[in-house]
Amino acid sequence: MTDRYAVLGNPIGHSKSPRIHALFAQQTGQDISYEAILAPTDGFVAALRAFAGSEGGPARGANVTVPFKEEAFRLATRRTPRAEAAGAVNTLSFAADGMIGDNTDGAGLIRDLKHNLGCDPAGRRILLLGAGGAARGVILPLLQENPAELVIANRTEETAARLALEFGRLPGCAIAVKPDGSGFANLAGRSFDLVINATSIGLGGAVLPLPASVFAPRCVAYEMVYGRDTSFLKQAREAGARVADGLGMLVEQAAEAFFVWRGVRPHTAPVLAALKGN
Repeated sequence: MTDRYAVLGNPIGHSKSPRIHALFAQQTGQDISYEAILAPTDGFVAALRAFAGSEGGPARGANVTVPFKEEAFRLATRRTPRAEAAGAVNTLSFAADGMIGDNTDGAGLIRDLKHNLGCDPAGRRILLLGAGGAARGVILPLLQENPAELVIANRTEETAARLALEFGRLPGCAIAVKPDGSGFANLAGRSFDLVINATSIGLGGAVLPLPASVFAPRCVAYEMVYGRDTSFLKQAREAGARVADGLGMLVEQAAEAFFVWRGVRPHTAPVLAALKGN
């Protein structure tokens, strides 16, 4: 019987995940179905259980998007190290003895940077903007790439410093550099080779208080949001940076989830091209 998967979120109507996974399945010959489920903000667990118990084939797993990633983290009976580090789960695998929680966001970012954009984080000076869930999910994968420097900047400096301290203490991780936390005001005079915006600032038109100097020559500026020309992208473009949005990260994190579920890694380039061509 066809194995069933889904993505749960609120809102969910904009989700590209069903199309992405349908293209993955077609490419790899996997017999799966994948649907988008709108879960009430106070009814994530009930919606997940209803999906798992519905007819039409065995439910094998689910993706989780905002605002339920932290709730999925608490619900998982087992969690991968990268999910533990992120404090959030975006990929659930249903097993006989419970649910395994994983987080593929960081892996998706790294693969997009390295394989689609030709931007290897190794040896680069990296600035990560934001200290919320989106930032938290990519810190460990970035550190594991051995950058020359990783600075976490946030409007509230104490939050960034606390996050840097937490990840700097992670045991058993081969990290060549410890993260540094600061406020935006402390970025004056500093330059970076890769600047990643993990904040929601700019979605409403607000401008991040970034000095133009943060964008070093040949800098790559990466916006985790996709499908919008945000104020961050405009800032970076005006400063001469090469810009990219998060569409590639979306496809690559989905490919990582597909690999977790099916043991097959799909080719992402044709899927990314299909999405860009609408």
